[in-house]
Amino acid sequence: MLDVIAALTLSAVLVIFLIVLIGAAALRPAARAYAYGIAAAWVCLMIGIAASGGFAPGAIGPVPAPVLGFATLVIAGLAAWFWWPAFRDTLLALPLSALIGINAFRIGGVFFFILFAQGRLSAPFAQSAGWGDIITGLVAIPLAAMTAAGTLPSRRLIAAWNAFGALDLFTAILLGALSSPGTPFRLFTEGPGTVVMATLPWVMIPTILVPLWLLVHLTIARRLRAAPAHYPLALAT
Repeated sequence: MLDVIAALTLSAVLVIFLIVLIGAAALRPAARAYAYGIAAAWVCLMIGIAASGGFAPGAIGPVPAPVLGFATLVIAGLAAWFWWPAFRDTLLALPLSALIGINAFRIGGVFFFILFAQGRLSAPFAQSAGWGDIITGLVAIPLAAMTAAGTLPSRRLIAAWNAFGALDLFTAILLGALSSPGTPFRLFTEGPGTVVMATLPWVMIPTILVPLWLLVHLTIARRLRAAPAHYPLALAT
């Protein structure tokens, strides 16, 4: 039952993510369709690999397979950010409140604690990823609401929250890799490790959602850096 609930939840979050990043972007219809097509192809590829056991421990040697999916999407996103100005400008033009608000869904980090309680996920990954996501998600709600209403919080406050959210994601990936069975560098050996994160629907988190959230954090950081010192109201639009 938990897997079914998680599948529905993660799918809904992904759809909202695409609506925010693509649907709300100032794109020509052809470009929007192209972007949706690329996103759909990547999602189908990750689901297909997971369903066929391609992300199982040892499937590609000593490297945890979900980390490869994560790295591929992160590298592609960074390449597009730095060498495709139109891509970068489109993201920077999105409302700051939307970029912050999409992180509210990270309160779903409670799933990590449930998996830990069921004996399907090990410490310290479960606790670190769980608390980090929940804190990031809870703080994102008032920050997004204030930004949308024009009552802009301190730029330093948003920057601190943004750094914390990004660090949480990097820490989760690192701990997940160091807890993955079948790797020679596994450091946390007690319990089942992070095998469940290589199965459906959970594999959607490291291979799809985490890279997208990192891209959002990068965009927010760039917006904050480009804003004047007195933080204009126009930043929220």
